Amino acid sequence: MSLRGERVVVIGGTAGIGLAVAQAAAREGADVVVASRRQAAVDSALRRLPGGAEGHVLDVTDENEVRGFFARIGDFDHLVFTAGESLLLEELASADIDRARRFLDTRFWGAYAAVKYGAPSIRKGGSVVLTTGTAGRRPMPGTTVAAGLCGAMESLTRALALELAPIRVNVVSPGVVRTGLWRELPEADREGLFASAAQSLPVGRAGEPEDVAEAYLYLMRGRFSTGSTVVVDGGTVLV
Repeated sequence: MSLRGERVVVIGGTAGIGLAVAQAAAREGADVVVASRRQAAVDSALRRLPGGAEGHVLDVTDENEVRGFFARIGDFDHLVFTAGESLLLEELASADIDRARRFLDTRFWGAYAAVKYGAPSIRKGGSVVLTTGTAGRRPMPGTTVAAGLCGAMESLTRALALELAPIRVNVVSPGVVRTGLWRELPEADREGLFASAAQSLPVGRAGEPEDVAEAYLYLMRGRFSTGSTVVVDGGTVLV
């Protein structure tokens, strides 16, 4: 099973895990399309991808933009959604509900719109791979919004797997990974988080985007997986 000759659309594919997925798919011979909110990020990603890769500016919180994006790009084989701003970590008592709504606008409703308008263009044998996180299974104080999102994404995946069949729909659940999602933490706190992960996790280190990208490729290739959550967390849920 290979992605050679297939067309892979990665929304959020200009940095972090999304870019690692796009690079790995391209190495397997896939034609890659990446989309992100900022032109500078798209340009940077295209410099790191093979010639022939496509890049588009897309705000997933704008339904009309999402509809127009899929109308422009035509048919493809796999849709990957990794888009998201930095993680929202706030105690409930001090939570900004408008900010929480914006967080869900990108990560939940953005994914929802992408699948709604992208699914009709997915070719026979194709798939959708979404993104969640381990906060749904192992929440901590300050993760109410993130944990709620993660639970919603897993439930959405199972529902979509039934509604869109025979298109396969799965979701990847990363643990602590060195990406820009942690950028709002002060540097010392961020590095402390990664060091703590290295000490506590069975694998002895924090994750890298390339570690997690392998799960997305597996789910695109694996013709018998649907409605599944693949956890790639270095053992986070065990400790």
